[in-house]
Parts: sequence; structure tokens; C-alpha cells
Amino acid sequence: MKAILYGYEFSVYCRIVSMVCHEKSIEIEWREINPFDDNAPDSYGKLHPFRRVPVFIDNGFTLYETVAITRYLDEAFPGPSLQPKDPRRRARMAQIISVVDAYVYWPLVRQFFSHRVFRPRLGSPADEKEASAGLEASKPILAALENLASGEGYLVSDQPSLADFHLGAMIDYFAMTEESAALLGQFPKLRTWWSRLEQRDSVVETRPVF
Repeated sequence: MKAILYGYEFSVYCRIVSMVCHEKSIEIEWREINPFDDNAPDSYGKLHPFRRVPVFIDNGFTLYETVAITRYLDEAFPGPSLQPKDPRRRARMAQIISVVDAYVYWPLVRQFFSHRVFRPRLGSPADEKEASAGLEASKPILAALENLASGEGYLVSDQPSLADFHLGAMIDYFAMTEESAALLGQFPKLRTWWSRLEQRDSVVETRPVF
């Protein structure tokens, strides 16, 4: 029986889970749910009390919250480990994931990408002030990530970890404009990291089309 993933096709958090599933060769049944749709079925609230995405179901075991899901995927399924054994590298992985959730998501995705790229492509109203504010706020955040990155090819070592996909889903959106891509290019370790990560099949094959 395939595992079930409830997700919204444009959600970076659902994509993180999809990329990890791809890396681990986990077959999933995707069930589309738009958390911004007021007409989402009431039954979804039984799976996620806050009616967000993603939700992952494995043989009756239900999980929500991306970090919990991806760690479960890595530990419960065969395939390459996406968590370093070394405690310091493992701690760095957790730190970067926390930084991404706390400081990256809002300015890089909800402000810059949403208003500079996503909304205009869908013909929806966009706020250029929000986009500009997100781009400006991204500068110290990228600098902090540059300091945390290992410089070994991936964020915490020479092998990909959960941190790479957590950040990668957001950078893929953020770097879609010449301006933001040029800004990312000012950070050597992040530039090298992204040029490597974006070529992985898990990134290419899960990229949304809009």
C-alpha cells in the first residue's frame, strides 16, 4: 500500500516532503488539498486540526508538521540516510532547518517570491513593496546561512541531509528572478551548494509548474 501525502502543489513544505520521498524511493499517493480554500472538506480537520499542509499517512499512522514527517521518512524507510551520524553535523542540520522555518520562509517565499513571481504569473494582485522588503530582508539571512554552510558541497557535509531539501525548496522559488539569483551568487558557499543541489533528480522532478 502506498503512503498518502496530502499537499498543496505550490507549497514549499509539501515539496520538501516530496523531495525526501524521492531521495528515499518512497512511493506516495498525492492528494491535493488547498489550505487557503475555505471550501476544503471538513473531514480534513480530522487529519490536521489547524488545516494546514502537509499531512502524511503511512499504513494508518498520521503525521503533520514537515520536520516530523521528513525525520520519520528518513528513519522508518530504507535508502540513503539523510541525517548525519556525527552529533555536531546533526546539530547543524537541525539548526539550519530551524533558521529556515523561523527566518527564511516569510521574506524569501511569502514576501519576495509570492509578490514578485507567483501572484503576477497567476494574474493575482501583487504588492511590490512587500517584494522589495522581502528581498532586502533576505540579505542578512543569506549571510547567516553562508556562515553556517559547511562548504563541502552540501549544507552540513559532502552528503545531502534533510537541511538541504528544507532550504532548497525555498531557494528554488527565491532564485527565480535575475535580481535574487544575483544576490544568491554573492555568497560563494551557497552559490556552489545550490548549483549542485538544483541538479538532483529529487529537485528537478518535484518542481511545480505554474
